[in-house]
Amino acid sequence: MRRALLLGTAGLGVAGLAACAPAPRRGGMPPAARATPDSTAPDSAAADRAPPERGAGRDSSAMLVPPGFGTLRQDDIALRVSQFGLQVRAIPLDETVIRVLSPDSYRALRDLVASQRERLEQLQRRTALPRLSLWYVSFFALEQGETRFSPMEVNISNVGRDFQPLDVIPLSPGFGAQRLRQREVQHALYVFDGQLDVNQPLAIVYETARNDEWSILLHRIERERALVRSRAAARP
Repeated sequence: MRRALLLGTAGLGVAGLAACAPAPRRGGMPPAARATPDSTAPDSAAADRAPPERGAGRDSSAMLVPPGFGTLRQDDIALRVSQFGLQVRAIPLDETVIRVLSPDSYRALRDLVASQRERLEQLQRRTALPRLSLWYVSFFALEQGETRFSPMEVNISNVGRDFQPLDVIPLSPGFGAQRLRQREVQHALYVFDGQLDVNQPLAIVYETARNDEWSILLHRIERERALVRSRAAARP
């Protein structure tokens, strides 16, 4: 039996995650979006087709809340960094975080990760890492003309380490060209070492630009966790 994929949170497998774009269509990637950086993903119809979960990582059970009771938008938990007409938006896909999202956003995120399960399992076998940390990253052109971006320049500073991506999985056609027209968006699923702890302060770094406001977002997430627990407890 194949070893189940573990993703950067206690005892959670691929089923615990996914991202703010719909899963790739049969026969190819979804088209590149033309939208604002605050655009949200459509709902997913395959919410219940989650891969099995197995194993144990660090204990984050105290931060897990019941899914389906959150109200936050994906932009509410996103870190952004801008440089030279380019905006990079990063959303952590850890289950302890995405359960505070609205039900539609939560299902879309789970389904995106599930759609990449085979590639993620292969990566985990190759690296022999007990856990992976997944992030949904978008590159958005703010200025006229052509804007270039460098996917491997996205790093995360956390727990005294600088984490570089182990893999970048394109989610939109044209991502490999590494250039954008004005208001064009390219998306990818980023894979980091599961030692990255999204429930601790962190910073996203793109080339020389840095955003270390994750602590502010963590306060917002924790407030929503308390509200989710109250809503779940009040449900008959």
